[in-house]
Formats: sequence, structure tokens, C-alpha cells
Amino acid sequence: MFFSILIGILIFGVIIFVHELGHFLTARACGVGINEFAIGMGPKLVSHKGKDDILYSIRLFPIGGFVSMVGEDEEVEEQDKEKALNRKPVWKRFIVISAGAVMNLLSGFLVMSIIVATSGQLLSNKIERFRIAGDDGKAVSTYQGFQIGDEIVKIGNKKINVRSDLVYTAMRAGTKSIDVTVLRNGKKTVIPKVVFPPITEKGIVFGRSDFFVPEIKDKNVGAVIQESFCQSISTIDMIWNSFIDLLAGKYGTKALSGPVGVVGEIGETAKYGVSALAYLFVLISMNVGLFNLFPLPALDGGRLVFLLIELVRRKPIKPQYEGYVHLAGLALLLLLMVFVTFNDIVGLIKK
Repeated sequence: MFFSILIGILIFGVIIFVHELGHFLTARACGVGINEFAIGMGPKLVSHKGKDDILYSIRLFPIGGFVSMVGEDEEVEEQDKEKALNRKPVWKRFIVISAGAVMNLLSGFLVMSIIVATSGQLLSNKIERFRIAGDDGKAVSTYQGFQIGDEIVKIGNKKINVRSDLVYTAMRAGTKSIDVTVLRNGKKTVIPKVVFPPITEKGIVFGRSDFFVPEIKDKNVGAVIQESFCQSISTIDMIWNSFIDLLAGKYGTKALSGPVGVVGEIGETAKYGVSALAYLFVLISMNVGLFNLFPLPALDGGRLVFLLIELVRRKPIKPQYEGYVHLAGLALLLLLMVFVTFNDIVGLIKK
């Protein structure tokens, strides 16, 4: 458990650092003054004031971080107006505020590229043979209308580009029948009402895509770049759809997990090696990046909404009113974190 906590702190620390570094670098580039660059929240553990007059600190609780900028949430003195964030053009503020989430997405893509480049092989969505055995114990040549040599290119309305698209779309389909489009002998063929083999996890029924053994794709520089990009987009799509399914009540509140639950998953994931941990980093990093862009108060996305309103109105909303909205949003997020953490702890106790 100690190893899981240590790795968890390291992963969260790197993700937080990358996020805040995005804000820090773009703020400096846009001429915004910075008071403090902090990793973690709460009381300071270590701090140092650099020659640039910026306080760099590590704080007690590894659950976040911040870059405190001049004129971020308050009016400033006359001598500081030139370097105040709220005095910069809207487009510069938009870059500074969105940079943290963008850096998380980019770092996720970078690590995904390393995973793909160092993987032994690239799997296609083309059927080499089936895993399903017939009644006589011999491998079957067809299964639910699929044939050996078929390449799955679409499930329902979802285009399938890479293996991860297929895996997640099949999981999301569950036991519902769904039309699947395959490329067969150079022509697209629709296989109607396919039901993927089921698997149950934590009381939720998912569909499995492992009913066939896929063909191996040629591995070269172009294939690695394409695979990395498509897998990154697939991961973002998975995160977004999972959020939609959660709001729709498909998974229930027990499916929510916070830092405590993630640390538990890190312990399990570590058993499968460095590559599995690296993919977990990609998943968390992209999750943080995407979640921060949601148009919710207290998040970067909520601040971007106020900038868009300012563009339309041609004048900003009063800082105190925006502050009230973000304060309310922060309170709700903290309540959600307490609830999720309680669920995580109960889950760990039951294990």
C-alpha cells in the first residue's frame, strides 16, 4: 500500500506540475506578473523566493496546485497594472487560463506516443481468427455474421479507427444488439444486431471485443504517429462519453472515484508493469485536462466562459460577482470530493 501511495503522489505531482507549468509559462510569455508557483495545497512544506521575485513552494496536501498571478482576482495598484492579468487583452487571458488543461492533454499524448513506440506490436481491427470454439471444440470460421478477414470499421454510429475504439465501444454497447460495419473483400458490409459477449464488473454489464484474435499491423514511424494520435483521441472520447454516461445514471455514484480510489487502482495496475502505469498516467492526465475545460465554476473552463461573456458584452463582469460564482463552484466541488473520498475509503475497507 505504501508503494501505491508513493507512486500515486508521484503521478499526481507530475500531472499537477505540468498543468501549473502551462499557466506559468504562458503567463510569463504574456507579460503577467506571478506571485507564487505552488504544487499542493494547504500549509507550505518548502518554499524559496527566486531571483525573479517569485515564490516557489511545495505544500502539504498533494491534491492540487496554483499559480498566483497579479490581478487574477483583485484590483491592483497603479504601478502593477501593466503586469496584471485582468488588464491583458481577452485573447491573452484565454491562452493563460486554458494552457494548463492543454498541457495535460499534450503530456498525455506524449506519453501515449512513447507507449505506442515501445510496444512490441500494433494490433489492427481485422479478424485473423476467432477465440470462440464451436460445439465440436474446433475454431469456428464465422461468429454472429463476422468472417475471418473482416475489418471492423464502425459500431453503430461510432467510427472505429484503432483497437482502443473497438474495445471501449464494445464495452459501452453492453448486451444491447447493435449494427456493426466491416470491410470485407474491399467493400463495406453491415452485420445487423450484433451482441458482444458480456462481462460483469462491479455490477455493470459490459460488452467484450476479445472474441477474435486481431491481425498485426506493420510498425513504422508513420504508423506509430497515426496510432498515437488516434489512441489519444480515443482516450479523450472515452473520458467524455464516460462523463455523459455518469450524468445519465448509467453507472451510479459508486463508479465515481477520487485520489484515494485512484491510489488503490495504481496498486493493482503496478502489477502489470511500467507500460500499464504509463497508460494510467495518460488516462489521469487527459481526464484532468478535459475536466478542467468543462464550463463549471471554479474550473478553468468556468473562467473561460466569463471571458466569452466579456467578448460578447465588450466589458467584463464585475470581479466580485465572478468571484462569488467561482466560490460557490469551489464549495460544491469540495463537497463532491468529500463524498467521493468517503466512497473510496468504504470501498477499500470492503476489500
